[in-house]
Amino acid sequence: MRFPSTSRSEPRLGAGGIIAALLLTLNRFSLAYQLDPNSTSELHRETVAEPLAWYFVLPIPRILTWKLDSGSIKSIAKSIAKDMVGMYHGDEPGQTPGLLPDPYYWWYAGAFMGTLVDYWAYTGDSQYVEITKQALLFQVGDHDDYMPINQTRTEGNDDQGFWALTVMSAAEFNFPHPAEDQPQWLGLAQAVFNTQAARWDTEHCNGGLRWQIFQWNRGYDYKNSISQACFFALGARLALFTGNSSYADWADKTWDWMESVEFIDPKSWYVYDGAHIGNNCTKLVPYQFSYNAGGMILGAAAMYNFTESQVWKDRLDNLLVGAKVFFSGPEKNIMTEVACEPVKLCNLDQKSFKAYLSRWLAVTTQWAPHTRDTIMPLLRASAVAATDKCTGGDNNRMCSLYWTKDKFEGEVTIGQQMAALEVTLACMIQDRPAPLTKDTGGTSKANPGGGAEDVGRTTPDLDYKPLPAGDKAGAAIVTILILAGLLAGMFWIFFDETSDSGPVDQFRSFGSSAAAAVAALAAGGGAAAAFGHKKDKKDINEKNAAVFATSSNASSQENTNIPVANDAPAGVTNQSQAQHRRVSSMPLGWPQNPAMRGSTLYDSDGIYPASASARQSRGDWAVGGIGESNSAAGSSAGGNRSYTQQENATGDTIPGTEEPVLPHDTNSKGAAHIAEVGVGQREAPGAIGVAQ
Repeated sequence: MRFPSTSRSEPRLGAGGIIAALLLTLNRFSLAYQLDPNSTSELHRETVAEPLAWYFVLPIPRILTWKLDSGSIKSIAKSIAKDMVGMYHGDEPGQTPGLLPDPYYWWYAGAFMGTLVDYWAYTGDSQYVEITKQALLFQVGDHDDYMPINQTRTEGNDDQGFWALTVMSAAEFNFPHPAEDQPQWLGLAQAVFNTQAARWDTEHCNGGLRWQIFQWNRGYDYKNSISQACFFALGARLALFTGNSSYADWADKTWDWMESVEFIDPKSWYVYDGAHIGNNCTKLVPYQFSYNAGGMILGAAAMYNFTESQVWKDRLDNLLVGAKVFFSGPEKNIMTEVACEPVKLCNLDQKSFKAYLSRWLAVTTQWAPHTRDTIMPLLRASAVAATDKCTGGDNNRMCSLYWTKDKFEGEVTIGQQMAALEVTLACMIQDRPAPLTKDTGGTSKANPGGGAEDVGRTTPDLDYKPLPAGDKAGAAIVTILILAGLLAGMFWIFFDETSDSGPVDQFRSFGSSAAAAVAALAAGGGAAAAFGHKKDKKDINEKNAAVFATSSNASSQENTNIPVANDAPAGVTNQSQAQHRRVSSMPLGWPQNPAMRGSTLYDSDGIYPASASARQSRGDWAVGGIGESNSAAGSSAGGNRSYTQQENATGDTIPGTEEPVLPHDTNSKGAAHIAEVGVGQREAPGAIGVAQ
């Protein structure tokens, strides 16, 4: 029996078909999430084998669409969340609740907890509720305003703001409330707002919040958009939740200031990173990061919902136009951190920024429903692209930073998991109720006066509670016993059994010696303290030197300036003038003049390099020096340069001269030669600045 012939338009089972059949019989491998952004049914994970097989079998082009299968957004979100939480250890014995492992900063943990609050609200999965509550309450600080003492070297206004936005979401979602004797979500958000409103700085740039809270942290002279955005969005959401227009007044004030200093571009509606107060905020740091735009969009949406005014509608719509810069790909619909992804220079912080833009765009569609047709296609396309790249890590399902690439690239970070999870959850926003207010079912308790103890504070509250009398007595007894044991041990060690002096006389002698030793130690301690005080005059830079680049570089990783363009940015030298580096690897004490090394500079035995005095007494060299130069020509590490012989313009030596004598007709070349010999090269002082 013969098979009928087939036309060119019909698929044929040739070599390609055989390969396809083999691929279909293989075990599942190279798993990738196949997200249907319109489905909430059970999860189905496809392999790359099936579409690859059909590519061989069917001679038609592959058409990629969002509706790839009947996969479940909720199930995919559950899987991503599991991998994300697996990198958090704060709930384990011996760990600190609310902190992520190094090198993640404190603010990052606040944003992380915000993702878990969103996960619970969108999916109803309560398995992470307790660790989230534990973390949010453990980090509130002594005055319940998210200013813990142990974070004073890293906490800025934006850091505190991220924790506040997280508990604000908890209040809006009716996230399970803390116990009655603990601070409540709404009250915590109000406390943070109060502390930040008191820091509004009209002395510099006529308003705005500084980046840093405490004066010793670098960045105290920088006003950045993310600090304003967090404060702006927090005020707008508090106004919407409580109905108190005083919060809205602060939101209005913040917006007006952002426009006045042009952190918001009046033409393009881009949101720039910030400016230093030294130039009155007139010299912008024009880098764009997605969380700056996202924070302003969030606040504008809340203000539009609160006021229902055309002014805020126009502002919101314009910001959305400006935010299109963060979407790239063939269709310009895949979220991208454009300031750093194209040049692959995103630091640890920046790898999480797309999480916040995704989160805040999703909520915007609820407060301003007219934005849905603009926002949701972007979020759906980004979600499909993001989950399709979750094929990295040891488990082959960790998510990538680069959503526009064909495959997973780079390293595994918590921020990338957060971003993929948030954009996936955003696809469920239309099925979720809008954030609650006190009039629509929000039950979190208020604390309008919260944060009063830290209002206006620019130094940490280090007032320790007085010790009880019993503790003082116990401490005194323990101190006396330790000192007595120490003295007895020292006397026993130094007791001389062969001495003619008795124990009493030896003890007296020992006491005198001990007193002298204590006096010497005290003098040495005073000198060390003076040196340490001088050394500690420089700014503490625990957070990093990113203020001299951009506020977004507040991580413990790269401090690289990120340009908006695809060109790699100019580097920033994090080196003060007091920092020096050896000009070569040559041993100290050896001459810098190359002509002097490896010649006749040995001692009388011909073994070791001759000392400076020995070389100078011989008169066998004309110009040279030892040590390393730390000044301009004519100076060395050993002090002022001296010479025993020097040639004049005719070539004759001038014996006994103490300073170099230049020829009478010295030109620039001759002067440069004299300055060069024995001096070596000197490194210019390090400069810290923003690449423009």
